[in-house]
Amino acid sequence: MPYATNTDLPPPLRRVLPEHAQDIYRAAFNSAWDEYGDEEMAHRVAWAAVKRKYRKANGFWVPRE
Repeated sequence: MPYATNTDLPPPLRRVLPEHAQDIYRAAFNSAWDEYGDEEMAHRVAWAAVKRKYRKANGFWVPRE
């Protein structure tokens, strides 16, 4: 179930992540889905990718410096 666009991402992700972080999440998810074929693993990989470039500060996801 790869995501073709950011609008295909689950609504909670679209609400909390900035657009660039959504791009990262989608690309990582799709890659992990192709490699592992497991949805849970793909979500874990995608979150790990987002957390490498973004951090949560005061309830918002902001770019790491």
